[in-house]
Amino acid sequence: MPVVFLAAVALAAAPADDPAATFAALREVDGRMAAIAYRLTTANAPLCRERQPTPGWALHSIGQYDAPLRAQAKVSFGFERPVAVEAVVPGSPAAAAGIVPGDSLVSVDGHARPDAPPPDRASSAARDAAQEMIADLPADKPLVVTLLHDGRTRTVTLPASPGCRSAFEVLLGPKMEASSDGHIVQIGVRFFARYTDEELAVVIGHELAHPILRHRARLDAAGVDRGLLAEVGRNGRLFRETEDQADLLGMYLIRNAGWDPRAAIRFWREHGGEVDGGLLRSRTHPSSKARAAALEAALATMPPNAPTPYLPPILAEADKPLS
Repeated sequence: MPVVFLAAVALAAAPADDPAATFAALREVDGRMAAIAYRLTTANAPLCRERQPTPGWALHSIGQYDAPLRAQAKVSFGFERPVAVEAVVPGSPAAAAGIVPGDSLVSVDGHARPDAPPPDRASSAARDAAQEMIADLPADKPLVVTLLHDGRTRTVTLPASPGCRSAFEVLLGPKMEASSDGHIVQIGVRFFARYTDEELAVVIGHELAHPILRHRARLDAAGVDRGLLAEVGRNGRLFRETEDQADLLGMYLIRNAGWDPRAAIRFWREHGGEVDGGLLRSRTHPSSKARAAALEAALATMPPNAPTPYLPPILAEADKPLS
């Protein structure tokens, strides 16, 4: 999967005399993504067999930014260490512990983060390594984090906050695209410019449903062709099956997280045509009209007094082979 360097792409199109505004816009968008992802992953932790500590923050690294942009990135974001907190989700354990944007990561649970200089070329490797290290820690135990800000080091303990294991990233560029490779959910920035948080939750929830239902592993086990034949015959049918399943589970994910499940029906009915050229592909995805109708029919079968979180029957599909 190609790595997208958010700052480099954004600043290329930003006014030359106002790079700080572009960095502020990046933080705002990444913060929205972090807040929606936090709400979805923590509310649905009981549905996920793979969980991770979920502090409620967005991390980034100075190495993600192209070398000419790093001086401005340090002014805008701090970066007293290679990895820092970019945004904090209001009401999250990170926020309650007093963690703020610009806090640099020194260690997590006693594991020191390397203080190596950033690479010559932009790379998200340092951020990814920090996120992976945190994801590997027990989800049901407190998280002890040592931070550096304005030359002062402090250690805080965050209460256990389990969430579904997944990483999230905003992609810049003109395309309406959304994807999940089983490890990371990527959403195009144009979604954030166009849709409300509830509508974004529909898209993000759909993509989060893919790893919960183990779609990539199941498609690989079924031997699907991801190349030129992806849309043809059995390949197209199996891809459509996984998309139908992700639509259905995604609707319940947003419901468990406190959004109206009918938002998923409304999204595909009212906005599906806006993403047909990106998120949807004609032979690997059903039509927007069909998606809305299928979700409406499924929602009508949900018990009227269903608990929260609701564990829908579709979860059982995660252990079934695709054929």
